[in-house]
Amino acid sequence: MGRMVLRRLLSALPNLLGVVVITFLLTRAIPGDPAAYFAGGAATQEAVEQVRKSLGLDKPLVEQFFVYLGQLARGDLGLSLTTGQPVRDELLRRLPASLEVVLLALLLSCAVALPMGVLSAVRPGSWFDQLARLVTTAGVSLPVFFTGLLLAYVFYFLLGWAPSPLGRLDPMWSPPPQVTGLYLVDAAIARDPGLWWASFKQLILPVATMAIFVMAPIARMTRASMIAVLSADFVRTARASGLTPGTVLVRYALRNALLPVVTTLGMVFGFMIGSSVIIEKVFGWPGVGSYAIDALTASDYAPVQGFVLAMGVLFVLLNLLVDLLYVLIDPRVTIEG
Repeated sequence: MGRMVLRRLLSALPNLLGVVVITFLLTRAIPGDPAAYFAGGAATQEAVEQVRKSLGLDKPLVEQFFVYLGQLARGDLGLSLTTGQPVRDELLRRLPASLEVVLLALLLSCAVALPMGVLSAVRPGSWFDQLARLVTTAGVSLPVFFTGLLLAYVFYFLLGWAPSPLGRLDPMWSPPPQVTGLYLVDAAIARDPGLWWASFKQLILPVATMAIFVMAPIARMTRASMIAVLSADFVRTARASGLTPGTVLVRYALRNALLPVVTTLGMVFGFMIGSSVIIEKVFGWPGVGSYAIDALTASDYAPVQGFVLAMGVLFVLLNLLVDLLYVLIDPRVTIEG
């Protein structure tokens, strides 16, 4: 198993190299001159050229690329010109904030969408099936930013149930001692229930916004896969053998229906990482998405390249995790396949 995992990771290196090349070229093709931006609007042409030289942007594109590859080989993602901090440190500091929202949203959407899809498959055409279809269609039809603004308006501005949707913590609280970077986990490790609850309340609106949007593909794939499995011969045999409906539904039908659902979860998780950029901007969340957008606006190359590379590594690890889940769900599936 370990050898196969290593082989998969090595096979992903060409893909990551392609991500590096494409990102490098696209950032250079973006309209805007970083040297002029950081020199200031009142800077002379000589001052702009001096800044460009100090940034290494006066060198040929090929030479800039090999310099960048040399930095990557040393684990150096460059320096952010907007913050003055190393990109690697900024990404490591902000990535837990993004992952906390994405993971909780995925957990919430699965907790709602999986039972919804199973019950819809058990009773197709029923009132519950029609209601589930209406809910999922509405959730996927509304833009993410609109859902986020609507939830903030209703639950914060009108009802006052939610805290101010700005950041990971209310200003009256201090962040927990950093262990994992996930505030819920770190607050639990610090044994501070008040801080844990304050962190949890700040997560409610962004997590709900993302979960509403991704429930639809999970619920629909669960329903379609369950309908196909429930009509299979082995399910009819299990029922004829006198097994309880719950045993047939969970142990036999649901387990065999999970493979396409896990595939959908992998794709959904990748989409959630990308869409977190919008949610972070709506709720003032200090994650990697908002960091990359700010850098892109300022034509700051290094943070954008570091963000895309980090997302590429996450996708590789995610695909490997999906393959391992295949083996756990169905031992007949092999990683080689």
